[in-house]
Amino acid sequence: MQEIKLNTHISGRFNLELENLRNSVLTMGGMVEQQLCDAIAALRDNHMALAEKVIVNDFTLNTMEVQIDEECTRIIAKRHPAASDLRLVLAINKTTADLERMGDDIERIANLLIKGSLPVSQDIKNGMIATGNHVMEMLRKTLNAFARLDGEAALEIHMGDQEIDEQYKQLLTLAVTEMQQDTELLPQWLEVLWAMRALERVGDRCKNVCEYIIYLVKGKDVRHISREELQKRLAELRQS
Repeated sequence: MQEIKLNTHISGRFNLELENLRNSVLTMGGMVEQQLCDAIAALRDNHMALAEKVIVNDFTLNTMEVQIDEECTRIIAKRHPAASDLRLVLAINKTTADLERMGDDIERIANLLIKGSLPVSQDIKNGMIATGNHVMEMLRKTLNAFARLDGEAALEIHMGDQEIDEQYKQLLTLAVTEMQQDTELLPQWLEVLWAMRALERVGDRCKNVCEYIIYLVKGKDVRHISREELQKRLAELRQS
């Protein structure tokens, strides 16, 4: 397993600032994970109060993003971090942006209940719940990889997003087929399609966070490369 450890600085205060910053991201990530869990449970159980809780808590995520961004800016201005320290601050800054966007995606799922637009098809609903559980597992693993700064785990998670993409495509095909049979409920179906897309986007944003971890650990940018190249990079990580 390829991991990175934080540098030790002459200034104990700087060490504490970096550690607190990383912990703040993990706290925010934990809240996003709980939001996704609540949204899926609300969808499964038609639980309006739980959906409303997700909507309200999204404001807290927005506030957390702003606070972490401000701390990143302060550290860069005051400490002038370099090398892996700079990569850490930049990775944290980008990660919080993706976590906030995950919160927005999750809010869209909760809005299905608020707007009274739950899937009329039990097959679609079950498919969304199954995909949501898969995405939740991916998010949990991503946050664990970030906590350990584990590049190898991050690369494996990144490649695993293809399974979620396939689930989404199958679910979308089923939804389009059912929409054609029930065109009177088209506005409701559009809300369902947006929520399905939101679930898939949470997986994409987990991929983004994994890319930041890999760059932080290895200094290698794995954005926009093929699956074959990703597998090659994973082999390199295991050998290094």
